[in-house]
Order: sequence, then C-alpha cells, then structure tokens
Amino acid sequence: MSLKYKVLKVSRDVGSGSRAVGPSMTKLEADEFAKWGVELVEVGIDDKAGLAAALKEADLMLYGGVPITSEMMDSAKKCQAILAQTVGYDPIDVKAASAHNILVVNNPSFEWCVEEVSNHAMALMLACAKHMRILDILVRQGNWAEAKKAQKPMGSIYGQTLGIVGCGAIGRMVSRKARAFGMTVLGYDPYVEKWLAKENGITLSKLGEVLACDYVTLHPDLNETSMHMMDDHAFGHMKPTAFIINTSRGKVIDEAALVRALTAKKIAGAGLDVYESEPVSKDNPLIKFDNVIMLPHSASYSDLAFSIAPVNIAAEAGRIVSGKWPNNAVDKTVKPKVNLTK
Repeated sequence: MSLKYKVLKVSRDVGSGSRAVGPSMTKLEADEFAKWGVELVEVGIDDKAGLAAALKEADLMLYGGVPITSEMMDSAKKCQAILAQTVGYDPIDVKAASAHNILVVNNPSFEWCVEEVSNHAMALMLACAKHMRILDILVRQGNWAEAKKAQKPMGSIYGQTLGIVGCGAIGRMVSRKARAFGMTVLGYDPYVEKWLAKENGITLSKLGEVLACDYVTLHPDLNETSMHMMDDHAFGHMKPTAFIINTSRGKVIDEAALVRALTAKKIAGAGLDVYESEPVSKDNPLIKFDNVIMLPHSASYSDLAFSIAPVNIAAEAGRIVSGKWPNNAVDKTVKPKVNLTK
C-alpha cells in the first residue's frame, strides 16, 4: 500500500532513542499506521528546521510527549486531527484545535489503559493500607522488631469506604474492583450519569463527603475545574487515617498543600504515580516522607497494553483519512477541514 498521508510525532529526544511516552514504540507505531496508508514521521522538538518542514506536510499529528500548541497548528495547515494514544489529552490545546477546525482524538480503550490504570490505583491503595513501603525498608535493613511495630496503626480494606473523584471509565473500573474487596464506594463527578455510576456500584455524593472516605482515589481529567482541586481546603475534609491515591494528572493535587497535610498529619499518607513537575526532582519535599509511595508515571504501562495502544490510535487515523468520523473525538462540535461521515 502506498503511504498517501503523513502523521507527525513531535518527541523530546529522537536521537538517543528515548521516548516521552513509555518505551520506544516507533517501529510498531509506524507499522500500524502504514496499514492505513499513513506514514509516521518523527521529529525532535529541538530540530527547528525539520519540525517546520514536517508541520507543513502533516495530515495528522500524534502526541509524543511534547505539548501541541496553537503555534504548531498555525503551521500545520493540512492537519485534520491531533491524536493521543493516552486517555489524557491535556498537553494538547483543545480550544486552539477546535478554532483551527482540527479534531482532537484520545484513546480511552479498556484493553490498554482502563484496566491497567485501575489495577495500578488498587495496587497503590493496598500498598498504602498495608504500609508496604516502610515495612519493606525495615525488613531489608534487618529491623524485624521495628517492622512489627511499624504495622500499627493499620487500617483495613474490607468494609471501608472508597471515595472516587472522577467517575469516568477508569474511576468506574476502580469501583468494580474495590467492591470485590468489600468496600463501599462514594463518587464525585458532576458530569457522569447517575444510572451509569449506580450500575458500577458508585453512590454519587458531594465532594466533601467523598473526600471524607477512608481512602480517596483521583481520576478526573485535568482542566480548569480540576487544576489544584486538592488544595488545603480539600485536604481539610480528609480523615487523619485516610490515604490519597493519584494516578490521573499531577496538577490535580497542589503538592505544597499535600506536603502541608502530610507534615501536620492531617492524612495518613499518599500513593502517587503523577506529579506537578515530571520527572521528579531530587529536592522534591515528598521524597522525605516514608508514608508516601512514589512511582514514575507508570500506571498505564504493561507490555501488553503498550502493544495495543498504537493499534487503536492508528485505526482512528485510518477512519479519518478514509473520510469517517473517529470513535473518540474529544470535541464533537468541531467542523473538520474535510467532510467526515458518522
């Protein structure tokens, strides 16, 4: 098949082989796009001349770990859609894309992301509940007696309440798994349908009530409403025995407020996979807390999941270049540059 169309992936560091989104998937991505007659062109953000030339030729753009800005869209006159292999799409200026008549398409696939992230959230909650981080450290140090002491106080999972902030596909999957552990689930999401929440075992409640649960897990999109929603006031609703889990976006939590809550023992601890600034710097004050588990934005990753992700998004590219509306357009009110059938 001849490759009639071009999809541009702008990455941070093409030369060294490292990738901003998981391990290098360039060949797999290229092969999947090629099945639809689309050529993958990857350009490093620091290659100014190469990027300028590629933007002019791009029929599509693929998020590669570098924010896709309005200025890029100004140069990408042919671009019909911006694709994200992830569920989150906050690094893409969606408002600018809509103004440019460019579709933004994300990838909320159960197979690749919903299962993995929900599993990750449950794993972090269990690890926090059972004090696994500090107990592992003490046992490795040979401090068996200290480890036994450090078990207390230790809450339970069974019979406890879980508060879910953001009851989209991932939040709802977390609920289903938490209920298998015997938990009662409250949820806050002003956009989710009540019947959909109920079908997944979630009792929709006010935010303050959700934050007052025994465990709180965050799963909102990052937008103007959710930015720093976990501030001093929000942490004030939480129990001193409660843990907070974040596998969504780092900027949902005001990290300075989290540090204050931990220091004042207003909460019992945290399980974090995402941060306000990534990668985490060595002087991040969260590092000093033994009751904080810190993972490297790895919630969505597994070998299987990352083999599925490019298949899904390449199929979306195929739909667009074939004149069809994509399955997962973020803003469905956009008038695309070419006629697409639904």
